[in-house]
Amino acid sequence: MEFTESYKQTGPCCFSPNARFLAVAVDYRLVIRDVLSLKVVQLFSCLDKISYIEWALDSEYILCGLYKRPMIQAWSLTQPEWTCKIDEGPAGIAYARWSPDSRHILTTSDFQLRLTVWSLVNTACVHVQWPKHASKGVSFTQDGKFAAICTRHYGCFAVDTLDLADIEWSPDDSAIVIWDSPLEYKVLIYSPDGRCLSKYQAYESGLGVKTVSWSPCGQFLAVGSYDQMLRVLNHLTWKTFAEFLHLSTVRAPCYAAVFKEVDEPLQLDMSELCLSDDFIQGNSDAPEGHVRVRYEVMEVPITLPSQKPPADKPNPKQGVGLMSWSKDSQYICTRNDSMPTAVWIWDIHRLELAAILVQKDPIRAAAWDPTCPRLVLCTGSSHLYMWTPSGAYCVSNPLPQFSVTDLKWNSDGSCLLLKDKESFCCAAMPILPESSEYSSDD
Repeated sequence: MEFTESYKQTGPCCFSPNARFLAVAVDYRLVIRDVLSLKVVQLFSCLDKISYIEWALDSEYILCGLYKRPMIQAWSLTQPEWTCKIDEGPAGIAYARWSPDSRHILTTSDFQLRLTVWSLVNTACVHVQWPKHASKGVSFTQDGKFAAICTRHYGCFAVDTLDLADIEWSPDDSAIVIWDSPLEYKVLIYSPDGRCLSKYQAYESGLGVKTVSWSPCGQFLAVGSYDQMLRVLNHLTWKTFAEFLHLSTVRAPCYAAVFKEVDEPLQLDMSELCLSDDFIQGNSDAPEGHVRVRYEVMEVPITLPSQKPPADKPNPKQGVGLMSWSKDSQYICTRNDSMPTAVWIWDIHRLELAAILVQKDPIRAAAWDPTCPRLVLCTGSSHLYMWTPSGAYCVSNPLPQFSVTDLKWNSDGSCLLLKDKESFCCAAMPILPESSEYSSDD
């Protein structure tokens, strides 16, 4: 892996959908960089600090959310002189997003009073009253022709929920999944014309659904719950065909590899080492101890670090809070929030646990390579952690004082965006061979 130097950022950063550009928020400025050289190709000045950025699907336009104003500004890469400003006035703006055609912007006002569709072609606008949520509750079909919008009043059809949490079209646009708030375990499958195709309820008492995700192939629907269980439904009968439990103690028989992050001090020959006077007197800029991080394959049984959430506080840190499918739909990674340092990787084809990665620190982010089954995660340390079906390995970031707190893949899988608190860098990713063998010491 090759790392670039670090650059300043003060907010959101994201790759363009065509994988050619990188947008970076630096206070009031929107900096557009070329992905290959990281040279600045465009610089736009906004009216306030940038809180949110999103590329249009065609990578020609980009919007900036100035939520402190509140206001939206949009820019064009091909026409730098073109400008767009959206101000809802007293209604405010809580969230903004692009439509799939890249020529409309959808904004949600404060207190979810209305959702407005703004046209960049003829400046017309359409209002949808009483949207259910600000950033959730809107889902587009893959072809971009239709949108499902959840509202708090009767629309095209009512849904059988106590308090609708979110909605998502299936990848083939044949069905819509709707799930209820955590207070009621309910997953509903509807056809686009409003027919209820299936209703799934794993249990009645206790907190219910926490995460829901379609597989990229559209054949599987994964549901993560507060009961620490991952359930997978098939798209033919909408019945569960797999249930995976996240236990704090992993016992035999277990054919999955358990990788644990460990420190291994480097053995240095100190016999001919000469220390300067500044170092002897105590230099605060001296690097941290010479420690190499690697994975160690553990034997079962093994007890994973866990924490019991307090019973008197809302939104307990338990259950499947992180869930992500690999591009080929064969693997799905999960994190049980009561075991924040462990990521579980399940093989859907074999219906078994493939691996567990146990980190020293809580997992901040995990993302699959968009081109192959390669998982990358970060924990706020200076290292990256990767898993492939061939094994797991650790990569050290050579930049000094750089802690990886977030990461994002470019859409072509060529590089990673790594974020620290006030800086970012990119890492060029090697193409995986068909049968890559990685040692845990790499």
